[in-house]
Amino acid sequence: MKNNIAEFLFGRAPESSLPERVNNAIRDQQRESEQLIGWVQLLLVTIFGTLYAVSPKTAMSDGFHPVPWALSLYFLVTFARLALSYRIHLPSWVLTLSVIADISLLMVLIWSFHIQYMQPASFYLKAPTMMYVYIFISLRALRFDPRYILLAGASAALGWLVLVFYVLWSEGGHSMITRDYVTYLTSNSILIGAEIDKIISIAMVSGVLAIAVLRAQRSFKRAVSEEIAVRDLSRFVSREVADRITHADQQIRPGDGEAVNATIMFTDIEGFSTISENLRPAELAHMLNEYFAATSAVIEKFGGVITQFQGDAMLITFNALKPDANHAESAVKTAIEIQRLCETFTFCHGGKLKTRCGINTGDIIVGAIGSENRLTFTVHGDTVNIAARLEPLNKQYGTYILASEVTVASCQELSDNGNWTRRGEVTVRGRTQPTPIFSTDYQTYLQTSFLPA
Repeated sequence: MKNNIAEFLFGRAPESSLPERVNNAIRDQQRESEQLIGWVQLLLVTIFGTLYAVSPKTAMSDGFHPVPWALSLYFLVTFARLALSYRIHLPSWVLTLSVIADISLLMVLIWSFHIQYMQPASFYLKAPTMMYVYIFISLRALRFDPRYILLAGASAALGWLVLVFYVLWSEGGHSMITRDYVTYLTSNSILIGAEIDKIISIAMVSGVLAIAVLRAQRSFKRAVSEEIAVRDLSRFVSREVADRITHADQQIRPGDGEAVNATIMFTDIEGFSTISENLRPAELAHMLNEYFAATSAVIEKFGGVITQFQGDAMLITFNALKPDANHAESAVKTAIEIQRLCETFTFCHGGKLKTRCGINTGDIIVGAIGSENRLTFTVHGDTVNIAARLEPLNKQYGTYILASEVTVASCQELSDNGNWTRRGEVTVRGRTQPTPIFSTDYQTYLQTSFLPA
């Protein structure tokens, strides 16, 4: 039990069940907090030194002045610790010693006042500098670690108790003690009850701050954990999806969704099965990572969101998760830019990759589907189905970009000057109504403003 208490106060806090990367993030935050504490302490000693410099001096102007020495020593200690905090992660024993040193130097500074002003030792008990004790204790709250708050409070309470006993010893015991409050305020007498009040107030402030920080520490760790979870989640799904999931007012349930008018694009690598046969698994994975990195940059450039990966295929949405008034135009620009990328970029296996794209515009549902315990955040509806069917039709027509009539009509500026070729009407599998389809390629757009030659 004693070892646990000592470990809590002076050593490492018990390891939590949080993942190591979360603990590392918390330690980084605490390191920044320790640097902030150092800067605030430097500011305090600068303010205190300035006040001392402009205040009237006593008749001992030609004698020994302990205050400047105490301030200089504290400045050096604080500056050294601040510089060290930028170089390494300060271990617990250094932080423990620094807290004790801070309070000790402050107590020495207060003690030196009766020498500085040529007064009895009881004089320093009434010094307003005692208020700095509470500032030093509260500074430790910036670290979100109650151990150092309690340590600072205990050191301050013990330090003040030592100062009181020094007065009693140096002034001949009970001769300086009084029970009259007026006498206490108007002389160098000692009111034991007032000093006990100070010690109790130090202990109470430290305790309340420690409890508040302990409660805030749980929220702080939870916030860091959630921030890392969102960042990790956005590596598996788009950041827009991750934000929607984590910032939802209520827990997302199956069937939750909203209707929006958007443009959907499906992409697929031509001849991927043949490519896979000729590459080792590690080479194939490397090639796919390189391909997805390059195409993702294009998709993000034009405001698209990759909603789903499936092997070498992608489901990309425009205006479904990220607002885009010209979503059809953005989708077409993305498809054309991907075509140019595939024509000009040589991937790691030493070859080119052809990408087929199917694009459609219309009303869709954005939301979660699945069971209560296993959900997928995706888009669905007739518009999505048509886009999914258009992509493989490229193989039939020998094209790489097929779009519906709705998409072509929605991006009129890109449809001028014969940029699209009508391919007729096809009855997409699963539908009874024929769908007019159009094709284009990136060579047609080499002279346009958004696609430099």
